[in-house]
Amino acid sequence: MKNKIILLTVIFLALTTQSCDKFLEEQLVSDVSASSYYTTASGFEDAVKATYWWMKPFFGVERGFSMSVFGTDTYENGADGSHKTLNRYDGGLNPTQGFVRDAWRDFYRGINQANAVINRSQTLDIPESTKNERIAEVRFLRALFYYMLTSHYGDVHLTLEETEGVEVDANRTSIAEVYKQAIVPDLEFAIANLPDKQTDFGRATKPAAQFLLGKALLTRSWKSFAESGDESRAESLFSSVINDYGFALLPDYADLWVIGNEQNAEMIFTVQNSKTQVDEGIDGEGNRGHLYFLFEYDVRPGMTRDIANGRPWKRFRPTDFCLGLWDRNVDARYDKSFKHAWISNNASTIPKWTDDDQAKGYGVSGQPKFTVGDTALFIPGPQRDQLWTDERIAATRYTVYVERKEYCANCVNRERIFPSLNKWIDPTRPDRQKEQGQRDFILMRLGEAYLLRAEARLKMGNKQGAADDINVIRARGAWPGKEAENAITADLVDIDFILDERARELLGEGHRWMDLTRTNKLIERVRLHNLVAAQNIQDFHTVRPIPQDQIDRTVGGYPQNPGYN
Repeated sequence: MKNKIILLTVIFLALTTQSCDKFLEEQLVSDVSASSYYTTASGFEDAVKATYWWMKPFFGVERGFSMSVFGTDTYENGADGSHKTLNRYDGGLNPTQGFVRDAWRDFYRGINQANAVINRSQTLDIPESTKNERIAEVRFLRALFYYMLTSHYGDVHLTLEETEGVEVDANRTSIAEVYKQAIVPDLEFAIANLPDKQTDFGRATKPAAQFLLGKALLTRSWKSFAESGDESRAESLFSSVINDYGFALLPDYADLWVIGNEQNAEMIFTVQNSKTQVDEGIDGEGNRGHLYFLFEYDVRPGMTRDIANGRPWKRFRPTDFCLGLWDRNVDARYDKSFKHAWISNNASTIPKWTDDDQAKGYGVSGQPKFTVGDTALFIPGPQRDQLWTDERIAATRYTVYVERKEYCANCVNRERIFPSLNKWIDPTRPDRQKEQGQRDFILMRLGEAYLLRAEARLKMGNKQGAADDINVIRARGAWPGKEAENAITADLVDIDFILDERARELLGEGHRWMDLTRTNKLIERVRLHNLVAAQNIQDFHTVRPIPQDQIDRTVGGYPQNPGYN
């Protein structure tokens, strides 16, 4: 198996101006200044790895999931959590909101780290090819950080120079210029200088840079600052990713979520996590997706919390629209994405048959309905609820939750009872309370490359080509023998169909809010499909507020995004 890149948090006190202490505590590389250490060969390598680390405060943790899942057409808020404002679009979504503030801050820390690596490399005495490859890695990361910033905040501060002291000046640069001066040239440099593959799994590669540039160009093609040829260039980039590097779709969609199978043929670029690091507390982040998408199973009859079923923080509840997206008779991806049955693990709360049950012929009064190891809970889910009549539910030993009864639109249980997304479940955690998980976080995979190329082809007027790409994904997602039934014809392809297909394929993988904003569909689809968010969402909610502390620390202030003043 290939080695993973180990993400180090090295000393860089001279490179950032805020809250460096926690990183010094985690990994003190040496007692020398960053300015001298980074200009050594080993220090330069550590500085590059430290740039990768700045993906971790967003990708795979609550901040990033909340900012990409909440407030969309596919997920609304569950019962728990402190950041529901991101779903509700209410007054709490303001310049002081914590996740909005921290995402801005940490992406700029990553950018400054990248700028520092580039700056300190100038006098470094190592082979030019090695230097260019490492610079290409950090320019790839800088492009990613700027892509995220512009996607969430719109026009942002642009700097390609290292900040070494307190900085109180800031510019507001248009998205068009950020693309022109940073995102596109950084990725073009990365494509020219990165290898096709890396020995250390997790380092940036040429196909990862092609993927990100293709997505950036496709994003730009939807906007007022689009440039001629964006769609065709994106289509070419995705074709190269699909055809030139040996990536392959896994035959079974479910295999994507097998723990320990992260380094598979479909992965193009992932954020690395290590079991040893998260278990021993070396890495305070890890993948926490296993916490947020789970229903409240642990207080139900015959159940208690355990490692295998996860720690249910019930942050995100799938919308009714989301749950109805799959034709479960032909498309297996719903059943391979959601958990429906829970096996009893707690004898003390197993319910017993009542006298009334016995009178109806359902069981023996006073006897347990089931035993540990039997099914305790079952959620039939969409297209199956109608099979469960009241009489059938009453006669069933285990508890059955159907939409018309337990998670109706107006009842309190709606936020607590719902099918659990199982993509991020991590049964390898050392105990049932452990928040960090070892899964890598998927940023780019081949399945999405096909859907992005389909989108580019649609924008070029090639609906048949788009349908062909979508059908590759739908064939893999079909039940065996149902591939032809799951295929679509070109006349069905429009951007709404592609967005629906992205939800079927990529649900919960951290793309949705950005998918809807980049295609100019957020307001329309949220109003149609998110019962909570529809009440408050306004046109200006397609970008986040500029954090108040950025405004406060900038000489003369910093312009706020419209609607948040």
